Amino acid sequence: MTDKDKKAPAPARPATTVLLLRPSRRADPASALEVFMVVRHQQIDSFSGALVFPGGKLEDADGAAALRGRCTGAAALSDSELAFRVAGVREAFEECGILLARRRGEADLIAAAALKPIEARWREKLAKDEASIVDLVEAENLDLATDLMVPFAHWITPTFVPKRFDTWFFVASAPIDQVALHDGSESVDSVWIGAQQAIDEAGAGKRTLVHATLKNLQLLSEGVTVDGALAQARARKVVTVQPWVEVRDNKRFLHIPADAGYHTPVREMTWDAGQNAVPQTGR
Repeated sequence: MTDKDKKAPAPARPATTVLLLRPSRRADPASALEVFMVVRHQQIDSFSGALVFPGGKLEDADGAAALRGRCTGAAALSDSELAFRVAGVREAFEECGILLARRRGEADLIAAAALKPIEARWREKLAKDEASIVDLVEAENLDLATDLMVPFAHWITPTFVPKRFDTWFFVASAPIDQVALHDGSESVDSVWIGAQQAIDEAGAGKRTLVHATLKNLQLLSEGVTVDGALAQARARKVVTVQPWVEVRDNKRFLHIPADAGYHTPVREMTWDAGQNAVPQTGR
């Protein structure tokens, strides 16, 4: 095959993922924090059946100029950075009913009692693209709490994968009184789970984790507490991760940058039917 015959990589579509955290509510927790995760529907073409953090592709309205004045902390952010954070707020609301927003002029996040009618009016409409995040904030007179979205990681899907994403991961503390629940459409189950517990259950064959989720769970597990995880994220330099493959002795190894802050930056890998990288057990 000549260079001219090689197919150009698919473009990486902008996307956002949100790690919502809360203090552990287990009687004897292995960790003092839990993260909200959903199980992707088996018929979804990206990461079907996998345990993932809520998130999805950016929409045009996420970058609307009208939103800048309704996003806390927006003055310090570029238009691109702000759009990724807005997408994270929107996706958390669509996928699990958590809304990181405040009534205009108020300091506290919107309470569960006030959120319930907003959810009834808007959550399904947003999920079905019958309304935009701009419509929601203007109609309900809200400010989006983009100041609470702390950058955690930045991953770009490898060039050999047919469906690619340019994904920013954000970590945020979940509002105490809001209830997170999967949407029943793209996700069919949900769980608050310790990062190490999710890793251990995947190692035991009870869960499916794609490579990026596994690595970011490992990174999250170092935070121990919600405040600790947020502090570490604020202090850490985010290094863009775009994995690449090296073949040695007829085995495939997936590499990520050594300075990105993850342990084991080289792993022997296999690939599932959806071209998702899967770590070899015990390596």
